[in-house]
Amino acid sequence: MVDATHVIVMMVPQGAALDVAVVADLAKSAGAEVLEVRAVPVPVTLSGRRSVHNLLVKTADTERLSAKLRDLSDRHEVDIALQPRAARCQSYRLAVFDMDSTLIDCEVIDELAAVAGVGEAVADITAQAMRGEIDFDESYRTRLALLAGLDAAAIDALADRLPVNEGLREMVTTLKARGMTLAIFSGGFLPIARRLQADYGFDEVVANVLEVEHGKVTGRVVPPVINGEHKAEALRNLAHRLGVGLEACIAVGDGANDLSMMAAAGLGVAFHAKPAVRAASPIEVTHCGLDGVCYLLGSEGEFADR
Repeated sequence: MVDATHVIVMMVPQGAALDVAVVADLAKSAGAEVLEVRAVPVPVTLSGRRSVHNLLVKTADTERLSAKLRDLSDRHEVDIALQPRAARCQSYRLAVFDMDSTLIDCEVIDELAAVAGVGEAVADITAQAMRGEIDFDESYRTRLALLAGLDAAAIDALADRLPVNEGLREMVTTLKARGMTLAIFSGGFLPIARRLQADYGFDEVVANVLEVEHGKVTGRVVPPVINGEHKAEALRNLAHRLGVGLEACIAVGDGANDLSMMAAAGLGVAFHAKPAVRAASPIEVTHCGLDGVCYLLGSEGEFADR
C-alpha cells in the first residue's frame, strides 16, 4: 500500500470486545482514509487470549486521530497504537526493558519489604517514586535502609516465585528470532534481574547491587543508583557498543524513571504504565501482555500491494 502513511495496531485482550469495523469508522470520522484491514497472527500459546488487526491508513491529521483512538482504547479496554510508516519500516536491533511492574508483575523492593515487616511504608514510597512525585535516588536510599537486617534467603525465595507478566516468553522468542539484543535496565536489584536473564535469555543486565553481609541485607546503597538518567545513559552506551543507532532501539517501561530511556529510543513503549507515563508516551500497551510489543514491529513489506 504505497499511499499508506500510518498503521493502526488494534490489540483486543481476552474479555474485551471491539470490532475492527468500529476502529475503521472512527478513523474515517477523523479524516483518515482506510486502505486495508489485515488480521495479524498471534503466538499459538496466546491465540485464545487476544486478537490483533492492522489497519493501513492515510492521514495528515495524526493528532486528531490519535486522540480519538486513545479515547476508544480507554472506553473498551483494548490497546490501539497509531504508528507512522517510518516506525513500521525500521529494523529494530536492540530492546531494553524495565523489570519491576514491566517484565514482572510486582515491585521487588515492596515484596522484600513485606517479608521484613515494613511493607506498607516501603510500598507507599515506591508508588510515589514511580509516579514521579518524589526523587528516585532519595526514595531508593530510604526504602533500602528499611530493609536492613533482612535475611538474604528472602531474595532467593522471591526469585523462585517471580510473577512474570503474560507474554514474556513469547515476546523474547519473537524478538530474538529477529536478531535483536535484549537487555534489562532496572532500578530494582541485580540478583532478581540475573534470574530473569538466566531463565529467559536476556543478553545484558543493569540493576542495583544489593549488599549482603553475614547473610543479611545491610541497607546500604552501593553506587551507582540505577535511576532514570542512568538508564538512558546505559541505553546510549549499549547502542554505541553494538553499533546501533538510537532510532533502531526499543525501550519499554512503566514508571517515571523509565521516561528518559523511552524518549531516547526510536520506539518507546509505556507498558501497564502509571498515568503520567501514559500521558507522555504516544505508544502504550495497557491491556494486553508483553507480546504486545511484537505487534508494534512492522516491515517495508507490509506496505506492498497484495
